[in-house]
This record gives sequence, structure tokens and C-alpha cells, in this order.
Amino acid sequence: MNKFKKYIEETSKSIALPLLAFFLAILSGGLLIAFSDPKIYKLWKSPLEFLGTGFASAGHAYLALIQGSIFDGNLTSKNFLLGFYPLSETFVVAAPLILTGLSVTLAFRAGLFNIGAQGQFIFGAIGASYVGFHYNLPPVIHALAAILGAIVLAGLWGGLVGFLKARTGAHEVIVTIMLNYISVYFLLWLLSTQTFLRKGRQDPIAPPVNENARLPKLFGMDYRINLGIFIALGVAYLIHILLSRTTWGFQFRSVGANTLAAKTAGMSVPFVMTSVMVICGALAGLGGAVQVMGSEYALTAGVAGSFGFDAITVALLGRAKPLGTVLAALLFGALRAGGLTMQANTTTPIDIVLVIQALVVLFIAAPAMVRAIFKLKNVKSGTDMAAKGWNG
Repeated sequence: MNKFKKYIEETSKSIALPLLAFFLAILSGGLLIAFSDPKIYKLWKSPLEFLGTGFASAGHAYLALIQGSIFDGNLTSKNFLLGFYPLSETFVVAAPLILTGLSVTLAFRAGLFNIGAQGQFIFGAIGASYVGFHYNLPPVIHALAAILGAIVLAGLWGGLVGFLKARTGAHEVIVTIMLNYISVYFLLWLLSTQTFLRKGRQDPIAPPVNENARLPKLFGMDYRINLGIFIALGVAYLIHILLSRTTWGFQFRSVGANTLAAKTAGMSVPFVMTSVMVICGALAGLGGAVQVMGSEYALTAGVAGSFGFDAITVALLGRAKPLGTVLAALLFGALRAGGLTMQANTTTPIDIVLVIQALVVLFIAAPAMVRAIFKLKNVKSGTDMAAKGWNG
């Protein structure tokens, strides 16, 4: 009973700061929505109407956000289940975000900061796209081959960072930032070559992946949700097993907690750093494969969007734990999916969603301020964990 009570207390402390950071971000976003409504400035002489109009603007915007990300009753006239179409879109966005978030999470646990998930995502998308459109294989085999191509290519790209870190001491943050630029411009060049440029097109877009290489849809052609979400959840569980129940995972956490102690204990720190970054690259590359094979079906210059950079926020908000990363990715997927509906149904600009995401990062990066506002004590933050290679 005491162990269960202690577990509940530790869990409460673990999730307290991320939840409060998100609450402050939503509250601040609501104020921005309210003050961006020109109607309220005409009511400044009437404080009650001023506040009422501001709250109404924020409420309508957040209601539209929920309708665009979870359930929309306006779609249920023909079929009640159709009302959950927005939720399916949330899962579509969340699947690659879970995988890229895990690539940052795993690096955190090994004491590394993987800023290169964006570039690794791009290389994974390149690998999946090439295998997807260049070959003609049986259905299941073709999809597996495309995924394997993405994992291998992105894993090598990520492993390069680990190798440079282990052999030369090059800082992984600087290296991954530079490699992100290389990835972006390499993709632009690649889409201008005869191999990758779609016939009859001048804009940078590759040929579509073959039907056999596409991930199957789960609920028919009316929904974009595909097998990618289950791939992402399955991989998250495997990463949990890796970190908590394997010797390899123990080595990752040990190096992250104290590199000198791990080396003294006989662990090969260069091997751990290199292998961690290979796996991180493979995870982000798998996210790129899910994006290309599950929803986009073609490689484009903007295929990566901001997945690699959002992954950093997702990992911080999820406190570098697989389950937390999954939940944070679903939250960010809901924000991105619902932002379009919020913009369409209200006068609120979609940029407010980006502001909310930025505010989440801000409040997580300033744990002392959150603790001071809510008078919290002994609560670890995501940035504390990132800096120390947290071994929670």
C-alpha cells in the first residue's frame, strides 16, 4: 500500500509541471484571442461587456478547436460516427509526431540533445519515397521494404552524429543543427533530379508511391487515419521495454545519468552514443515513412513540415518518457488538426495555435516561474531532465 501511495505521489509530481505549463499556455492563448477581437475595444467603457465579449471570443475559438480535433456534431446528420472524423485527423497528425518525439526522448535519456530529428525525418521520407515509387513489389513486402529503406537511411544519418560525438567530441546540438540544413537543401536538390522529379512537373514533387507501398486505411476511404498510428504506438511500447527492461536500455540511462560512472563500470560510452543516435535517427525516419506512406503519398519539399522541431516540445512536455511523449504528441496533433477549424469558424488566426505551442515551451523552459506562480516544491522539469540526462 505504501509503495502504491509513493508511486501515486511520484506520478503526480511528474505530471504536475507539464499540465500546469499547458494550462498557463491555454490561459495566455485565450487572452491573446480575446484581445485580438476588435469588438472588445468598442466596449472598454463597459467593463462587464468588455470581459464578457473577451471570454466569449476565447470560448468560441476553443470550442472550434475541439470540434476540429475531437468531435464535430455538425457532421453527424448522416452518420453519428462521422462526427469523430476530426479525431481521426488528430491521429493522422500525431502518428509521425509520436515517432519523431520518441527520437528526441531516447536521446534525452542517454544525455544527448537530438535537434536533428527534422533532418532524420527528411531522410526517412526520402528512403520510403524512393522504394515506394521505384520498385513494384507485392503489397505487404513493398510496404515493409519502404519502411526498411527509411529506417536504414535515417539511422545512418543519425548515427553520423553519434559517431562524431563519440570520436571527436563534436557537440551533438551544433552537428544536428548543421545537418538539418544539409538535409533540407539536399532534398531540394534531389527533387530537381530526373530520378525524383515527377514526369511532366516543374515544381519539386516526386512520383507518387505505389498502391502496394501505402499504409492501409483503417476505416475506409472517407477517413485518412491509417496503420501509422498503431505503428507509432507499438514502437513507443518497444522503446519503453528497451529503456526499462533491457541491459542496452540500462546502459543508455547510465550514460545519460553519469558518463564517467558508466565508463568506470566498464560500459563503452562511444558505442552507447553512436547506437543511441542510430536508433534516434531510425525513429525519426520511421516518422517520415509514415508521413509519406500513410497520408502524403509523395515526397515534396515541405514533407517534414515542422515535425522535427515540434518533437522537441513533445519530448519535453512528455518528460522524456514514452507514454508522456505519446500523450504530448496526441495533444499537439489535436492543436494542429483543430487549428484549421478554429480559423474557419471564427476570426481567430491559425497562428494562435503556434503561439500556444510556443508558450508551452516557454513555461516548461521556465520551471522556476511556474513553481512560483503555483507555489510548487520539489517538482522536476523537462529542462532539468534534458540537462542531466534524467534517469527517472
